Amino acid sequence: MQKKGISPLEILDALVDSYQICESCSAVFDALVRACTQIGAASDAYKVIKKLQMIGFCISIHAWNNFLNHVLKLKDDGKFWNIYREEIASGYLENVHSFNLVIYALCNEYKPREAISVIYRMLNRGIQPNVVSFNMLIDGACRMGNVDLALELMKKMGIMSGVVIRPNIVTYNSLINGFCKIGKLKIAEEIREEMVKMGIEPNVRTYATLIDGYAREGKIEFSFKLCDEMVEKGLMPNSVVYNSIIYWLFKEGDMEEVCVLFSDMIEKYILPDQFTYSILTKGFCQKGYFNENLKFHNHILESNLVKDVFSHNILINHLCKKGSINGVKQLLGSMFIQGVVPDTVTYSILIDGFCKEGKIESAVQIHDEMIRVGQKPNLITYNSVLDGLCKEGSMDLARNLVEGMKKNSLSPDVITYNTLLNGYCRIGKIDEAFHMCFEMRRIKLLINEVTYNVLTKFLCKFGCFEEAKELMEIMDSQGLVPDCVTYTTLITEFIKNRSAFEVIELHDEMVLSGVIPDECTYKTIVGPLLQEETVDNARLRAT
Repeated sequence: MQKKGISPLEILDALVDSYQICESCSAVFDALVRACTQIGAASDAYKVIKKLQMIGFCISIHAWNNFLNHVLKLKDDGKFWNIYREEIASGYLENVHSFNLVIYALCNEYKPREAISVIYRMLNRGIQPNVVSFNMLIDGACRMGNVDLALELMKKMGIMSGVVIRPNIVTYNSLINGFCKIGKLKIAEEIREEMVKMGIEPNVRTYATLIDGYAREGKIEFSFKLCDEMVEKGLMPNSVVYNSIIYWLFKEGDMEEVCVLFSDMIEKYILPDQFTYSILTKGFCQKGYFNENLKFHNHILESNLVKDVFSHNILINHLCKKGSINGVKQLLGSMFIQGVVPDTVTYSILIDGFCKEGKIESAVQIHDEMIRVGQKPNLITYNSVLDGLCKEGSMDLARNLVEGMKKNSLSPDVITYNTLLNGYCRIGKIDEAFHMCFEMRRIKLLINEVTYNVLTKFLCKFGCFEEAKELMEIMDSQGLVPDCVTYTTLITEFIKNRSAFEVIELHDEMVLSGVIPDECTYKTIVGPLLQEETVDNARLRAT
């Protein structure tokens, strides 16, 4: 389909037309749906299914399940449940795979009790759960941090299913991962011992999980011992194992050891992946070793270890944060020479970088170029341009940009509205600012602390101090806790316009509310006092 540029519906028409002549069967329709999911064409797969229903054909339950599985991978829960209900409404009888998909979906939604109830629904229908059913439940419980439930489920697999279902390597690995994630390494080791007693040997994933668990707790030496142990057992550490140790060494700031491990990976022909590259690049950047980072980047490209846009995006992001626009241009030039095409992330980073530098015109040009080459701006891209326009007071252009977002089927989020709100507050447009708040309420968009902080600063700017304090009470009534920014904003304005007693009173209220003043808060309070002391001392010397 992809090579010939033929649409799935055209292929379907050909299959239907030749159905009787070729004495075909419904399996060809199943194959077409599977082909659509394999190339990521979920909407085309759905169109095929719907058209088949319209002309009196149908696909098997297995093809339906294949399609549902693909939708699950897209992480679109709403779409999954709609299609699942449609499958049942069409008269299909669920099999064990159908129920397993439902269990997986419920676990993804953090609904363990509902997921467990599916086991009993299966049994009532005469369908026996399999080890996959329980593994999904156990893994789901572990991902939610409910390791006790996971352990209980493993112990009762046989009782709950009514047949002898034994834990397998996946079951044990899920439990080990769950306990490692919460730092209970002793129990994780006990589970490993139990699996060995049951005749199940640990695999690479078992070791990778334990190695990450020990490294996470700062016990890197134990991680290295486990690496040696797995090699002795004939298991070769993979990129996941290396990445775990490299990541936690990076967290400890040991970049020298990180580089040694990376060299070891290359020598053992273990290909580094995007995660490896990301750790190393970020590590070099944070340590200020930018020249070394460029050398490393060039070495990676020359060795053809990683040759994609991802590796360039990390460096471009760092250069933008440093304000090195010339460096960004050079790196973009090298990308084009190597045939690496910028993606949506590249353009979004560039737009954000230029906006933060105040070069809004350049940012808008990049935005236009992005659309011209067929890259679709995402919400982050739009919010970056919007922030730049609002900061320079171009509110009409900002509103037009938001309308453009909506036309491109992108719904503005709380960041979008907070940015617009801040923009209107900066230029003193009171009516428009409050209109933003009403619009947020109308579309039931959650107003957050940032929204209130913007309004607090706005009210203080116009001397409405009591109204600003009342706004804090409204925040509290809506379950939002005023943060350090809220209090510091008020304190800053109180120092300029209110008595010292009121400033201290506000500071005490802040501390009693459990909000810890930061350096900025204390500079705001102490700074004016130091200035006054300097003036008084100067006067004394003058007399």
